Amino acid sequence: MPNRRFADGEVVMGRWPGSVLYYEVQVTSYDDVSHLYTVKYKDGTELALKESDIRSQSSFKPRKSQSSSSSPSRRSSSRSRSRSPGRPAKGRRRSASQSREHKDDKKKTIQETSLALLKPSENNTRSYNGEPDSTEKNDMSCKTLEQKLKPALEIERAVEQYSLRSRKEEKKKEEIYSEKKVFETVKTIEKASSKTKELEFGGRIGTFLMILFLPATVLYLLLMCKQDDPSLMNFPPPLPTFESLWEARVFGVFLLWFFLQALFYLLPIGKVVEGLPLSNGRKLQYRINGFYAFLLTAAAIGTLLYFQFELHYLYDHFMQFAVSAAVFSMVLSIYLYIRSLKAPEEELAPGGNSGYLVYDFFTGHELNPRIGNFDLKYFCELRPGLIGWVVINLAMLLAEMKIHNQSVPSLSMILVNSFQLLYVVDALWNEEAVLTTMDITHDGFGFMLAFGDLVWVPFVYSLQAFYLVGHPTAISWPVAAAITILNCIGYYIFRSANSQKNNFRRNPSDPKLAYLKFIPTATGKGLLVTGWWGFVRHPNYLGDIIMALAWSLPCGFSHILPYFYVIYFICLLVHREARDEHHCKQKYGLAWERYCQRVPYRIFPYIY
Repeated sequence: MPNRRFADGEVVMGRWPGSVLYYEVQVTSYDDVSHLYTVKYKDGTELALKESDIRSQSSFKPRKSQSSSSSPSRRSSSRSRSRSPGRPAKGRRRSASQSREHKDDKKKTIQETSLALLKPSENNTRSYNGEPDSTEKNDMSCKTLEQKLKPALEIERAVEQYSLRSRKEEKKKEEIYSEKKVFETVKTIEKASSKTKELEFGGRIGTFLMILFLPATVLYLLLMCKQDDPSLMNFPPPLPTFESLWEARVFGVFLLWFFLQALFYLLPIGKVVEGLPLSNGRKLQYRINGFYAFLLTAAAIGTLLYFQFELHYLYDHFMQFAVSAAVFSMVLSIYLYIRSLKAPEEELAPGGNSGYLVYDFFTGHELNPRIGNFDLKYFCELRPGLIGWVVINLAMLLAEMKIHNQSVPSLSMILVNSFQLLYVVDALWNEEAVLTTMDITHDGFGFMLAFGDLVWVPFVYSLQAFYLVGHPTAISWPVAAAITILNCIGYYIFRSANSQKNNFRRNPSDPKLAYLKFIPTATGKGLLVTGWWGFVRHPNYLGDIIMALAWSLPCGFSHILPYFYVIYFICLLVHREARDEHHCKQKYGLAWERYCQRVPYRIFPYIY
């Protein structure tokens, strides 16, 4: 193993990825496996660099100018008199040294202009501190400047073709011109095989307790909903028998459901898109056909109902279905962890590579586990659990009608089903947006996501419908109208904020988005400071919480149990917002601090 050349804390010059420019950086750590240095720029940006991209500061000290080896007196008198591009057009001829000085001055001017746009370590007021005339802009300004400088760059290159520099110097010049664009966005290169240093969720002890606590919570909530008086004073509920928790037939039905959704996922319908670049630069492909899978599922359910299939079978064996899903998610998590032990280092999740078995098992050791082209994490994210949530709600609606001998479902049940159906359909219609979420880009696929996707979502998110079957609640039409308006407000904020963000990420120079202002960052991305993202830092979370409240209100105020979802969701989003803050501060540095000054409220305006 080669010895490291630079020590931790040493100030050196680091090459910015994608360019030939070097900036002052500080070495923070070194990985013995990948032989990569983690360096920190002055603006707070942290990158992983090879040793060949790092130089000592002494090598950048200014050198004395050397006399040229090619003077005019040494030129051959037999050279052609035809005019070359390197000669002055008319008038007095320049000497070789004057010509080189002129070219060097022009090149210096162009490089300084490029440096002002690309240099990440300057952190001057106009680059990162949010001056309205320069930082809150759209990408059109960069394109305009590029067009202005393009003729100068072409002339400079033509001049260089007839210069008398050595071949070694010419080779260095070609490295500059080999780039496709001078102002091409520089992308941060993350370290592929770094160990997870900061443990979340309480570390090893916290994740171990959550592996036990999450299934127990689901069991407790479902048992309480079955009670005549689901008050917190009736804790603990009676323990169920083993027969009421497990049935092989129910487990078989769950497996049939899971593999039916897998079959729909594999159908060659829908477009194929690329995800965000991985740490090694590779982009995975994803089939976007979740909405088609939902339509096929609806057709299958409709066929079963046409042939008199009793869908309220789900309600009668609801506890057994939940236990079956929990057992399946545990088996799947064990398989995922075992296979991740053989995964290449660059395919491991940045947040699940701690080296601790329990922690990596919970958070997910491998980032994108696949069987061929079948992406297990992406499939479970939206298909079996999310579509299953709608099917469970429908089963609860039919069970309510049968148990209470109703010809139509109650108004409360209609509202809950309608609100949550809209949410699921929206997620499947905008399926491509999930590719930029933290679940896909950062978190590995382990017990946390497997249990959350297959158990928590379908059996906890449907808690309001399950509650209304045993505890019917009558509401008036004015109250129903007010709740509907509240849900529409939450949905509008949620959808418009996400659309605004996704459109800006896809094409920041879109003329339709010219009204948006943003703070540029060293990564090439912009932080929106107008629109919904200038109102609070996470407006989509605000819309989510408003909708969650609207889903619980039809259950009335007799018990707090149906409000578990909104309470849990607030805690979840506040915790996720804290994780987002931590990652964004590391990624964007001073630009993120400036953004936080411009947008001080995180989720709730004037509150938090």
